[in-house]
Amino acid sequence: MERYLLFGAAAIAIVGAAQDVRGGRIPNWLTYSGILAALGIRILMMGWRGLGSGLLALLAGGGIFFLLFLIGGMGGGDVKLMAAVGAWTGIPQIVAVLIAAAIAGGILALGYMIAGGRIRTTLLNTVELFRHHLTSGLRPHPVLNIREPGMMRLPYGLAIALGTLYCVGSSFWGR
Repeated sequence: MERYLLFGAAAIAIVGAAQDVRGGRIPNWLTYSGILAALGIRILMMGWRGLGSGLLALLAGGGIFFLLFLIGGMGGGDVKLMAAVGAWTGIPQIVAVLIAAAIAGGILALGYMIAGGRIRTTLLNTVELFRHHLTSGLRPHPVLNIREPGMMRLPYGLAIALGTLYCVGSSFWGR
C-alpha cells in the first residue's frame, strides 16, 4: 500500500519543481495542502500506523532540509516541499528519496556550475564554506548564503522531483 502513495509524492514534487524552475519559489498552498492531503489519506487508508509513518518521514525529510535552511544553504520552500514529499512517502521510502534528491542536486549543481562558467569560483566558495562552518558552527556565512543577492540559486525543487521520480520508478519497475 505504501508504494502507491509515492504517486502523490511525485505529483506534489513535479508541481513544486515546475513552480521552482519557473518562478524561483515553491508556494505554501502546494506544500501545506500536500502535507494535509498525505496525512489525511494515510490515516484513512492505514490508520494510526500510516499516520505515524507519514509524520516521521515528514520530520526526517523536512528536518534534514531545515538544517540546511538554517545555515543559509536552502530556501524555505524546499524544506516544506521535502516535508510534503516525506508525508506521502512514509518511512519506507524517505531515505531513498533523500539520497536520490541529493545525487540529483549534485548533478544539477555541476551542470549549473559548468554552464555558468563558475567552476573556479564555486570550488573556492566551497572551501570557504567548509572553513566557515568548521570554525563558526551552524551559523550562515555572512556572504555565501542563499539570502544574499547575486548568489547563484539552484531550483532544488527540481532535484526533489527527480529523486522522487527515481524512487517511484525503482519501487514499481526496478524490482
